[in-house]
Amino acid sequence: MLHYALIFFIVALVAALFGFGGLAASAAGIAKVLFFVFLALTIASFVLGLFKR
Repeated sequence: MLHYALIFFIVALVAALFGFGGLAASAAGIAKVLFFVFLALTIASFVLGLFKR
């Protein structure tokens, strides 16, 4: 999932470079959401791993 967030971030950077404002904003928004979902899943996995031991 972090891979997809990175891809959308790169798409946003390229779109911003060429002046596609709407596309850049959409890709950046998707990248931000995927990053926070990945972060939440990572923290949840870490906490559950602590409780399993």
